[in-house]
Amino acid sequence: MPEKTPRGNSYRPKEKQEKPSGFQLSLSWEGLVSNPKSSLAWGVFFMLIGSLLEIAFLSYIFTGTADQSVVDGLGQEPLREAGRQTRNALGLFGATASHIFVYRWFGVAALALPLVPFLAGWKLVFGTELLPLARTTKEVVFYTLWVSVLMGYVVLMSGTEQSLSFLSGGVGYEANTLLFGILRWGSILAIAFVLFLWVVYFYDVTSLDLKKKPSVQPQGQEHTPVVPAPAADSGLADYASADYASADYASADYAAEPEAANTYRPLEEYHYDEEPDNALSGNALPGDASSGDASPEEASIVIEKPGVEDPEEEIRELFMLDRTTTPSEPPLILEVDDMPPLALPPDDDEEDISEKILREAGYYDPTIDLPKYQFPTEALLNEINESQQEKVSQEELEGNKTRIVDTLRSYGINIDKIKATIGPTVTLYEIIPEAGVRISKIKNLEGDIALSLAALGIRIIAPMPGRGTIGIEVPNKNRETVFIRSVLGSERFQKVNYDLPVVLGKTISNEIHIADLAKMPHLLMAGATGQGKSVGLNVILASLIYKKHPSQLKFVLVDPKKVELTLFNKLERHFLAKLPNSEEAIITDTKKVIYTLNSLCIEMDNRYDLLKEGAVRNIKEYNAKFVQRRLNPEKGHRFLPYIVLVIDELADLMMTAGKEVETPIARLAQLARAVGIHLVLATQRPSVKVITGLIKANFPARLSYRVTSSIDSRTILDTGGAEQLVGQGDMLLAINSDIVRLQCPFIDTREVEDICDFIGSQRGYEEAYALPEYEGEDGGEGRSEVNVEDFDQLLAEAARLIVTHQQGSTSLIQRKMKLGYNRAGRIMDQLEVIGVVGPFTGSKARDVLFHDLESLEQHIKSMAIA
Repeated sequence: MPEKTPRGNSYRPKEKQEKPSGFQLSLSWEGLVSNPKSSLAWGVFFMLIGSLLEIAFLSYIFTGTADQSVVDGLGQEPLREAGRQTRNALGLFGATASHIFVYRWFGVAALALPLVPFLAGWKLVFGTELLPLARTTKEVVFYTLWVSVLMGYVVLMSGTEQSLSFLSGGVGYEANTLLFGILRWGSILAIAFVLFLWVVYFYDVTSLDLKKKPSVQPQGQEHTPVVPAPAADSGLADYASADYASADYASADYAAEPEAANTYRPLEEYHYDEEPDNALSGNALPGDASSGDASPEEASIVIEKPGVEDPEEEIRELFMLDRTTTPSEPPLILEVDDMPPLALPPDDDEEDISEKILREAGYYDPTIDLPKYQFPTEALLNEINESQQEKVSQEELEGNKTRIVDTLRSYGINIDKIKATIGPTVTLYEIIPEAGVRISKIKNLEGDIALSLAALGIRIIAPMPGRGTIGIEVPNKNRETVFIRSVLGSERFQKVNYDLPVVLGKTISNEIHIADLAKMPHLLMAGATGQGKSVGLNVILASLIYKKHPSQLKFVLVDPKKVELTLFNKLERHFLAKLPNSEEAIITDTKKVIYTLNSLCIEMDNRYDLLKEGAVRNIKEYNAKFVQRRLNPEKGHRFLPYIVLVIDELADLMMTAGKEVETPIARLAQLARAVGIHLVLATQRPSVKVITGLIKANFPARLSYRVTSSIDSRTILDTGGAEQLVGQGDMLLAINSDIVRLQCPFIDTREVEDICDFIGSQRGYEEAYALPEYEGEDGGEGRSEVNVEDFDQLLAEAARLIVTHQQGSTSLIQRKMKLGYNRAGRIMDQLEVIGVVGPFTGSKARDVLFHDLESLEQHIKSMAIA
């Protein structure tokens, strides 16, 4: 037998050199590892191949079989042209590899295959294993085949082989074709049984007892023996020569060996810690009945000696086993410095403290600051006089039915059945036409039916959702007024348990419609002047006030018209929120509106930080946790009230402020729901310039009163119909593509005044709810970051022009200096930055902050502007 040459020796016997293996590099694992250059080269190559294959497979999943024709036609045209036609991220290589591995062979299960070359390359390059290579290779091969067969069963049973064949690949589909011919649907049992066999034999599962985890050591990992604690009079050398069991020791039943426990310390000296990071040796004690279900890999031990102040220091004086020790080798004695730090039990447990506080103080009551607060009563609202309500007469019903039937019959449409449902404002006539009648034919007769009935506006619903009928809404001659008292005093409203209950009105069937603003989560209202929009806002505010305590709800009211919401000023110390140091709680100034909206954005971000620290997902969970005393106020936690932002006239704000208003509104609409900030926006004309796409996308709940055109109706509701409403509170509510016709309750000014007086006369908070402070862009911090190099060359000349004329107008700069509008606008913005003019105030000219040229020249020199 020839003598083996040492590893690394370049000499090889002559007979060994006759058959070179391709490259002059050994392809065996030993050859790759022995040569550092080969190891690095092949390692990077394997990692690159694994990464490229994974990218190609993922790209194929998204592009589908778009490249199949290109791959099948290889050789018929130049490779350059074929590569240009592919849609795979890696071109022709990716398309070909994906076609073979994914389409022909394994389907989506092929995504696991690139892991094997990547792990092999990692081991060659870095000398360590991310995962055990041999074990992982076996798992990848099995699960690739098994998942492919499972996906083949799914594709075969779905009957969509053409469109979903890439899920299983050819291997999985053909295997299932064979199995299905033998077992039919029972083939899934065979597939599951194969997985069961794999788990049993590969993972060495010997029992199906779910209550007790097996103490089996996974394959591919060396076993760490359990080390008995040293006796008081023995040295470390005794443990170096300890006699360990054989390899069968790994599968031994610890509970069945009571005699082994005699070599260990008494149980009362051991404390089990559930955290695996605190493990001393990573194994539980044999024979310890208190260990319960814990496996040797899960339990950890902290040892204490009676009479020793620092048990951790005492343990460091003992020994530590190397975790790579095998059962056939004695344990290795490590130095004390190599021992990982042991985690001792914490002195105080926060959960125990919170439970103790909860037992002593009880649940936190957010209403404790206003313990004598009284909710407004039904007596504050106007009495309902039923005798003054004029009902729809029977003659009117029969007459309308007859005219509808006759009109449709005159156009060749026969009706099988017609039914009427009387509402407060309109009556719904449901018709069932004869078979063969097209719905669109009836829909086109909307104007003819309105003419025959001499009605103000008719709305045809074809078909009625979930009913199989066609609805025709006809306004009543004598409409019934829905009083706010009949709604707020109803049993349904009294028993409702919504977070933010909002009364919207009565349906056609005279049912009270109550919505939860917290789930909407925002409401967009539109309607022409005088159609009941402001009354609807008052109804929404009143319904919330009647159900919520001041500690649970705050309003931010924006009223550019300055007269609609002024009555709610009396609720400042109860329900209103405002900026610090703000004189009026009802916001009317455009600049303050911008500051308030940005302040709400800051409040939203602060609340999200609190939710993150409280490990909850929304305000409801957060407040529940705070009420249970599980959040510490000393760490900044507090009870969070809901905040409802109400803007009465959005169009005016969008016209004067534009993007400065749209951006914070869009942010709040997108993100503020989870932290309890909700928006109610109202506008007269719902044009696309007012209700922009960014705002509209985040308002799934929309309410429309009567509008002037079908275009406005489509803008707010995405469908027509709002132009056919009859006004005076008649409205359409669209929530999640469902449209409901409602009659808004009526609440007059005296009722609102009485409610506000009743609440305002009670003891309130010392001041209104303070929103976070917001510093505008013209604050001092912004000026300190001015970059003079970015200023326009004509800035100084423009400043002198503005001060001379005492008119902060962009058009003045444009006209006098003969500049374009864009450049003049930039110069005006720069004049605001350096403090020559005031901020933008809509259509008005900006304020000029300097009144003489001398002070201006000094300011220009101090700013170093030429």
